[in-house]
Amino acid sequence: MPAGKSILKGFIIVVIGALLGTMVGELLGAYLPQGAVKNFFLKSITFGLEPASLNLHILVLTFGLLLKINVVTVIGIIGAGLLLFRL
Repeated sequence: MPAGKSILKGFIIVVIGALLGTMVGELLGAYLPQGAVKNFFLKSITFGLEPASLNLHILVLTFGLLLKINVVTVIGIIGAGLLLFRL
């Protein structure tokens, strides 16, 4: 397999792992009672570029990218990475 396809495959699997991990984290947050365990799983770090707009009078462009990472997201990424090496 060419290196480009391998990198793309790895990137896609990691993104899918992050998305699934985030979804599982949100579900856990909805069903876990208040307490230390819920705070541990839902404590997240947000980083990236805040949305910025460019107004051209006939067109408004908005740019930005924010990533929200929590423990379950990291577990999903690790799980996807392990799956990648098994395939």
